[in-house]
Amino acid sequence: MAISLHEPPSAPAARNWRADLRALLSWRRVLNRLRAVLRSAVVTFVVLTVTLWLMPGVNSNDIVDTLGLVLVVAGVGAVLRPLLLVGIVALGGWGAMLLGILAQITVIVVALEIDPANRISGLPSLVLTAILAIVFAAIVDWMLDSGSDDTFVRESKRLMRGVRRRQARLAGGPFITLRRPRAGTEPGLLMVQLDGLSEPVLRWAVRAGNLPTLGHWLRSGSHKMRGWHTGLPSTTPASQAGILHGATRQVPAFRWFEKDTGKLMVTNRPRDAAVIEPRLSDGRGLLRDGGVSIGNAFSGDAAVSLLTVSHAALPGRSARGWAAFMASPYGFTRALVLGAGEVITELHQARLQRRRNLQPRVSRSGSFLALRPASMLLRDVNVSLIAEQMARGAPAVYCDLVDYDEVAHHAGPARPESMRQLESLDRMLGVLERLAPEAARRYHLVVLSDHGQSQGATFKQRYCETLDEVVERFSSPDPADAPTTPAEEEATKEPDFPEPPIAPLLVVSSGNLSLVYLTKFTERLDRGQIERVYPRLINGLVAHPGIGLVVVRDADGPVVLGTSGSHRLIDGVVEGIDPLLPYGPRARHDLLRHQEAAHVGDLVLISSVDPVTEEVSAFEELVGSHGGLGGWQTDAVLVHPARWPITQPELDGPDAIHRQLVEWLSMLGLRTQTLAADDQQHELLPAEAPSLSGTHDG
Repeated sequence: MAISLHEPPSAPAARNWRADLRALLSWRRVLNRLRAVLRSAVVTFVVLTVTLWLMPGVNSNDIVDTLGLVLVVAGVGAVLRPLLLVGIVALGGWGAMLLGILAQITVIVVALEIDPANRISGLPSLVLTAILAIVFAAIVDWMLDSGSDDTFVRESKRLMRGVRRRQARLAGGPFITLRRPRAGTEPGLLMVQLDGLSEPVLRWAVRAGNLPTLGHWLRSGSHKMRGWHTGLPSTTPASQAGILHGATRQVPAFRWFEKDTGKLMVTNRPRDAAVIEPRLSDGRGLLRDGGVSIGNAFSGDAAVSLLTVSHAALPGRSARGWAAFMASPYGFTRALVLGAGEVITELHQARLQRRRNLQPRVSRSGSFLALRPASMLLRDVNVSLIAEQMARGAPAVYCDLVDYDEVAHHAGPARPESMRQLESLDRMLGVLERLAPEAARRYHLVVLSDHGQSQGATFKQRYCETLDEVVERFSSPDPADAPTTPAEEEATKEPDFPEPPIAPLLVVSSGNLSLVYLTKFTERLDRGQIERVYPRLINGLVAHPGIGLVVVRDADGPVVLGTSGSHRLIDGVVEGIDPLLPYGPRARHDLLRHQEAAHVGDLVLISSVDPVTEEVSAFEELVGSHGGLGGWQTDAVLVHPARWPITQPELDGPDAIHRQLVEWLSMLGLRTQTLAADDQQHELLPAEAPSLSGTHDG
């Protein structure tokens, strides 16, 4: 309810004003505020006591003086934090990140400077004391919450109410809102991607009772879970190219080489993602009608893109959720402190794997030590940004949460460390459910993954050489075939191409998928052309025990070569033992579709798969991998409201998921145009569909 400052309120408005005031002063709200103030005071007192006790040269640590300092900190924070938040919003991006840290330090430094007891003097000592106090405060808050997300939820709700009040003022002039805005009734769709999560792992975790939020939705009947098949390549950029744009074939792998430009494309490099996105976009992406992309590889033609790789920029001034997270004591600073704890946890877990001689395993040092806390920080930032967009009333939001995928790569997809990350993501879904009453729309929630992961010892661990070394060995001239006369030597010379800036034979790997390019040739070569340049290469790769499939174009189309047989993809003709048998019944279709992708390699290699354990050998140093075929890496998952129809005949490939999500958006009235003129409209009304704010209604 809002009341104009310029016109006298009518009688109904006055009654609503009194109702708002009664709601504002209700005993429950007053009690909650007093409880929050008391907790903040106790935490501040404990933190300052410990900090001052640890600081050398402190004149006194009297309890009364410390209580006075608690009041000073509260007063300084009440004055400075709103001003600093304005500065953070104005700066945006990296400035917000830097000032967000400085904001917490500034509040403590100013409070200590004006402390009547004058126990700390000198700027270096003041700054050190402030940093210690912030670290201790993060630890104490985490201990008090006992792993819950109550504080995070409270801060997010405060942010959402502020956003909605500002929107109300902008919409109707200078208004005063005495109580929190009412929850919206128009539908919205929130799509949360749990990166790298396979359907079998999620189903097992739900049955084990480890995921209370998702488990409750499924057991109550409000949502259904079903698997979907990613096809090849089973990697995030390809899946998101399909899910967000319906253009999977533009992305043949996580990395690939483009012969026409001579460039190596890596999809998690912003400059490359920015080049790729225009190839995907036809202006009809999943998020084109006012949607928001958060933390994705591509935008889906979203109106707002936040932390999206193809739009390489931190959130700007309009993203108040970013600024509030950076300025909040429970935001960026807390995430940094707990991230340091994640590094220690990671070192401990890696040591346990070594002591137990757990196999398979890989080194978990180096860059991965930074990736683990970074993914945790990114998760909290993303949820804060989602909360803001829910308050703004964005019609559709798609967000990628990467925690599980990052840990599973190095620990293994079903190892305890990975499952704990999955449990934390389930808690984040619970957070979004708790934030729903503050949203400007009645959001419906879809949870999905982009691919799964398969486990196994790496190719190098099993065969004591990398795939690059294998390819180099089989591409080098056979000493027995060395020319003996000048005429023979002249006949064996390759054409005089200008030397490219990269190797003439390039191996580009993504999990247990590898694309091999003969870079001196501008067109894609067939089997005969490759064998004329490198006579031993194809046969050598086919005979290697670590390579299960070699795909190459032949006179009759693409053919799959294995150790004991071949499989022609066009018509399914098999000679000898079918090399596709260990890869399941969809392998032929997946490989044939992959052969139609842009910039696919002259050779496509898939590592061998164990027929008993379904383990694969990644060509990268990853114990959990995806990108190719074999195991659970192609088994993605979709969790959706139970009464929503599945209209796609088969959820085969990311493009099919795109079409299904678009139809659900149309069903909710959030799509201005359908994908095709003959798209059928469904009779299920938005009000009948289970929502995030009503997931218990079956």
